[in-house]
Amino acid sequence: MIWRTLLLSLIPLRCLCAQVPNQPDRAAGSYRLKVAVDEVSVTFHVADSQGLPINDLKLDEVRLLDNGKPPRRILRFQYLKDFPIRAAILMDTSGSMLGELATDRAISTRYAQRVLRQKTDRALVMDFGYQAEIVQPWTSDASLLAAGVKQRAMGGVNPRGGTALFDTLEHICRIEIGSLEHDGSENFILLFSDGEDTASFATLKQVVGTCQKANTAIYAFHAKPKTSSTGPATLAELAAETGGRVFFSDASEAEVDEDLEMIEADLRNQYRIVYRPTELKWDGTFHRIEWMGSDRVDRVVIRSGYYALEH
Repeated sequence: MIWRTLLLSLIPLRCLCAQVPNQPDRAAGSYRLKVAVDEVSVTFHVADSQGLPINDLKLDEVRLLDNGKPPRRILRFQYLKDFPIRAAILMDTSGSMLGELATDRAISTRYAQRVLRQKTDRALVMDFGYQAEIVQPWTSDASLLAAGVKQRAMGGVNPRGGTALFDTLEHICRIEIGSLEHDGSENFILLFSDGEDTASFATLKQVVGTCQKANTAIYAFHAKPKTSSTGPATLAELAAETGGRVFFSDASEAEVDEDLEMIEADLRNQYRIVYRPTELKWDGTFHRIEWMGSDRVDRVVIRSGYYALEH
């Protein structure tokens, strides 16, 4: 299945070198890019039929449509290798997740120990049920993250009934990730939940929009549902619209390791293209992005679009 979602930002800064290189960019400061207000910066990940990242994509293999029209001018195209990652680990501790806490704890601990790079990456741990609580603030220390996860798993289920999934995601994307200087990193949410929401004020549509504006992909782990539930469909929509995926938390240890490696591959190695749209109005409207690229690209991790700035 091809995820068609686009990681994209429209940043109100000035100055852009009008170059179109496609060599890997590894310098620490090279992940940051200033763009003018009439320019759009898009990052995306592509893989072949074997699931392996494609690291030699050429500009003539890339064709994007912005609201159905090709860009007026492409200003820059580059391959970003070893992108820094900012991860928000969210653990649903509502009553319906009682039987999953130990498994979720193990997966999130494996992420901290196997994927997190202490020199460049950061992560936080938050649990949620009726309310949300940060149990480990932003850190690059894997042992602190593992301790935060263990603390919540040992504490058990949130004693107050209800699940405010959407409110929690809204807070994370708007406040916790929204406050970061994330133009030089890739952001994602590692979500452990059954997808059920019984207590939020925010809606699914609002959350998707907020996460898109924060350039934050949602990768969710959940157990295979034993009964009919709308939760899996909710998780699937959250992932598809933000550029993430959904995995089964009750998979084998080897499969979970493969899933975590896939997440890292999606986020760590990215292409960035900067262009001027054919039509761009300062009205805050949503611009739909379509990928029309190379036949050798089997899977594209891209978000569905972006919001124009509003005067």
